[in-house]
Amino acid sequence: MKNKVFKTFRVEEKEGQAWVTFDNPPVNIQDIPMINELNILAEDLENDRTIKVVVFQSAHPEIFIAHADTNFLKEMSTKAVAREDIALLDLQKVLQRISKLPQITVSKIEGYARGGGHEFALATDMRFAARGKAVFMQMEVGMGILPCGGGSSRMARQIGLGRALEVILSAKDFDADQAEAYGLINRALDADKIGAFVEDLVNRMSQFNSDAIEAAKRTIYASIDLPIEEALKEEAYWLYQATSKSPAIKRFTLADDTGFQNDIENQRNFETLLMGLQGVN
Repeated sequence: MKNKVFKTFRVEEKEGQAWVTFDNPPVNIQDIPMINELNILAEDLENDRTIKVVVFQSAHPEIFIAHADTNFLKEMSTKAVAREDIALLDLQKVLQRISKLPQITVSKIEGYARGGGHEFALATDMRFAARGKAVFMQMEVGMGILPCGGGSSRMARQIGLGRALEVILSAKDFDADQAEAYGLINRALDADKIGAFVEDLVNRMSQFNSDAIEAAKRTIYASIDLPIEEALKEEAYWLYQATSKSPAIKRFTLADDTGFQNDIENQRNFETLLMGLQGVN
């Protein structure tokens, strides 16, 4: 991915992180070029184990991603398609690919995220939004369609049936605090604090082992749909995927051999112990 140039966003890599900044003037429309480039980015990330966390943000001071481009929406069929003939839309496919990346994905939202922009954020693992700047909306029902970039499918899983119906069927703007209250974002943060908060969190998470990150992600997502017994099996499966590749067993052995786990000071300051063990590979 290094030295690759995109037209609708730019990518900066540093210490296990990729910071993706949308820059698609004039208003960061989610157009075909952006969708195509996101697909290329996803393919690169799927094959890059050096990147552990991906942050999506915007160069526009007022907009994260505005919405899907009406230019390609107007080309959609005006005739109903039989269920057996349905294929996923390009936007659905690329956002699903983003959602399944092995890395931790974070949306840092400091402006409007309506329609496909909000659906993009829903496809990432974590979402943080700036108070007084972030605005969300699913306007599609008001236009005569429905959220079709995964919004209709992901939202109820994220916030429950009633609230998903309210957000989608009301087609109204809502701010960062309401998004936090509904569970659509992880946290609403003051505009002057969101940058430092996200950077600190990303710096922490990017220190962890990439195989452990992927294993935890796969297990958590699987748990949404599976009965508890099957979810526990999935948890055990991904545990062994992690221990077969990561230095976890070496770290456990060191902690046991040195008596770390039985030292009361290490219990009081477990953060120091945790970060110290990150150096054992």
